[in-house]
Amino acid sequence: MSLDWIYYAISWILLRWHALWDAIGIPDDRVLGTNWSWVLSIFFLVVTLRVILFPVFVKQIKSQRAMQALQPKVKALQEKHKGDRETLQKEMMELYKTEKANPLMGCLPMVLQIPVFLGLFHVLRHLNPNLPERLKTIYGWSLEQFTSASGAHLFNAPISAKFGSTPEELAALGANGTTVKILAAVLILLMMTTTFLTSRQMILKTGWAEDPQQKMIQRLMLYGIPFSLLISGSLFPIGVVIYWVTNNLFTLGQQQWVLRKFPPPQMAGAKTSSSGARPAGTTAGGPKSPVQPGRSGGLFGKKNAVEEPVPVVDTKALAPKPGAKPVNPKKGARPANKPKG
Repeated sequence: MSLDWIYYAISWILLRWHALWDAIGIPDDRVLGTNWSWVLSIFFLVVTLRVILFPVFVKQIKSQRAMQALQPKVKALQEKHKGDRETLQKEMMELYKTEKANPLMGCLPMVLQIPVFLGLFHVLRHLNPNLPERLKTIYGWSLEQFTSASGAHLFNAPISAKFGSTPEELAALGANGTTVKILAAVLILLMMTTTFLTSRQMILKTGWAEDPQQKMIQRLMLYGIPFSLLISGSLFPIGVVIYWVTNNLFTLGQQQWVLRKFPPPQMAGAKTSSSGARPAGTTAGGPKSPVQPGRSGGLFGKKNAVEEPVPVVDTKALAPKPGAKPVNPKKGARPANKPKG
């Protein structure tokens, strides 16, 4: 399947934003070693796509909430049909259909962004000054636009260069290898950090799953994907890394708003009375819910609640007064059936 339509779409959005900055008066020349018109075009490419995908993102959050609320019923079905995988799958599909929950909806925004990422990756790799003139003008680019974009820099590093660029590639771009590697390394670290924080933010709000498979997926998202970027990030052009970091920052803000708007459901057994008493029949830890409640305190999990002070017992008030006659609690006590005298 040809992906040319994606390359044309990505190029069209980039060129429209660049034309806007040009009309506003942002120069194509470098300021602080940066061609801001092209860097801002990549930034607002993210904004454009996230605005388009925002309704899908809201549906993703609602679907995740519905899946969390169904976890007690799912667990009951797993216990009921233990060993009967076919019946279990049939019952679970019927449950999802009845409750209008879609387990695949949680992956939809990420799936929709993959073609965009691949399209931008291809377009930026295509910005090679040594290409024949006939190839420079494909995907809707004019020769002037191609020349301007292929020479675009961020802090004196070409946006089409990457950490793993060969000396020949750097020479073609007229780039300094040390400058490219330092800037690319900083951006890759930012990409890893923001990717970790977006996953951590979601887990802090929704809680760790108790199911081992779901918890393994959460750990993979939290630690595995950011670590994989340490290696794969060296293959990404600087412009793609700019896109990724911007996308993560946008996601952090968007998730914070949506999670406030659609808070995680209160799982059964998690509520306590205002006095702190637990419902009858629960243990000290309460009945385990399929999803453990998230920690409060925002992105980094800092606790905002003030701990209640431990009451201090006044031992002096409980001590006998000086000169008081000792009291023997056993004295005067008689068996219930023993007559007096």
